[in-house]
Amino acid sequence: MTQQLPQVPPLTMTEPELAEVRNFRDVGGLPTTDGRAVHPGRLFRSGHLAHATEADVAFLDSLGLHTVFDFRNLADRKIEGPDVELPGVRNVNIPLNDPADGKEFWKLVRDGDIEQLRGILGDGKAAARMSDSYRKMVIERTEEHSRILHALAEDSLPALMHCAAGKDRAGLSIAITLLAVGVEREAIEADYVKSNDPHRRYKVRRSSTAPDAMSAEVMELLSPLFDARVEYLRGAFETIEATWGSVDAYLSEGLKLSPATRERLRERLLTEA
Repeated sequence: MTQQLPQVPPLTMTEPELAEVRNFRDVGGLPTTDGRAVHPGRLFRSGHLAHATEADVAFLDSLGLHTVFDFRNLADRKIEGPDVELPGVRNVNIPLNDPADGKEFWKLVRDGDIEQLRGILGDGKAAARMSDSYRKMVIERTEEHSRILHALAEDSLPALMHCAAGKDRAGLSIAITLLAVGVEREAIEADYVKSNDPHRRYKVRRSSTAPDAMSAEVMELLSPLFDARVEYLRGAFETIEATWGSVDAYLSEGLKLSPATRERLRERLLTEA
């Protein structure tokens, strides 16, 4: 039986400046193709919560969250730590593909010299790796995305979705959720690229102590891994259409969403028509 949503006051237009939670935002207000909009205070996204300060926790607690979806894998959680506990909030860990997955790959990103980085990231290799990862997540993670959407349709709102940076795994999961309730494609893309705003970006850290460890060339080589490039998301959309023929077929056949479940999602996430 569907639970009654708690009444959460709409957020003000000024976004909070959280000290140790990157890339936080409410996706409320995004318009749908039928003239409605995502209801403020229902669906949020961010980077991980592992280092949240007391003030950050107090703000997150004020949102009345029911569920936090953590899409990080075990390796992420070992590096960053588990999320802080929010009183009365259900924490659900659903690991998704890391776009830069692979222990050896990340070791080179953190520690490799400039020649090694040129070899693994240069000549478009980094951007191609990111694009491929988005396409793979669409095809290989239908079960996980189905689980997320069914949970949102039942008892998980208000919800916060995050991964490590809140950009890729959370970005794609948010995009799929918004597709399911009919948000305009341009609005989905506009929200996605907000992750490039300077105050939202993941802080690049390198262990290398070489003189050029954080040089302009190194940062340029690394940038495709830490950018929210609209072509990554569009590649995911193209994969949906190439594999299933349409978004509707992807939702019904790939994610096993019935018409009734989609309608519940719209009722719970959108403003009234």
